[in-house]
Amino acid sequence: MISVNKLVKRYGSGELELTVLRELTFTIDEGEFVAIVGPSGAGKSTLLYQLSLLDDPTEGTIHLGEIETSGLSEVEKTAFRLHNLGYVFQDYALLPELTALENVALPMLMQGMTLPEAEKQAREALSRTGLGDREQNLPSQLSGGQQQRVSIARAIAHAPRILFADEPTANLDSASARLVIESFLELHREGQTIIMVTHEEEYANMAHRVITLKDGTIVSDERQR
Repeated sequence: MISVNKLVKRYGSGELELTVLRELTFTIDEGEFVAIVGPSGAGKSTLLYQLSLLDDPTEGTIHLGEIETSGLSEVEKTAFRLHNLGYVFQDYALLPELTALENVALPMLMQGMTLPEAEKQAREALSRTGLGDREQNLPSQLSGGQQQRVSIARAIAHAPRILFADEPTANLDSASARLVIESFLELHREGQTIIMVTHEEEYANMAHRVITLKDGTIVSDERQR
């Protein structure tokens, strides 16, 4: 599903140049649930942003399936993200003026789906994340855990090939965080490819595989089961 070869990411130039990722090479198979962990500043979120086409590497290549991502134009990357990838961020990234149903349906409308079909798939996704009775609530009427589950529903409603999650439990209490991770585990059992950045060892150890970064390099890559 994902093939990374000698990936390098630098920021700045000259004396201010900072190398965040250092020649990373690895693959991720379809259906894997991978946790990316490591200390602050290790390059976890930077790596996630490269893999998910939200940023461009300085050197090296990333293949998503058969597609070499550096060969895509910005318009093509946007279309690829919209149709093939799903995103869950720690700040939820919900539009406050839209209901839960509207937040989930919006990306599918942007894909060109009809309103009835988008709402149908949005309702199914909200039901899967335990929020079938909250579809008409605004984000301000939901708890943090519920908002995060809305963002998961939005990410999975169009059946993405890969689901990316950047610290999805960071702002949640333990009970809400557990529900979010259980949602990921259920998706993983159904064959969803998931890549999650987390600083929570407990939740990382629930993934199928754990990649540990330190100073921009992979120091361990272990399959849990």
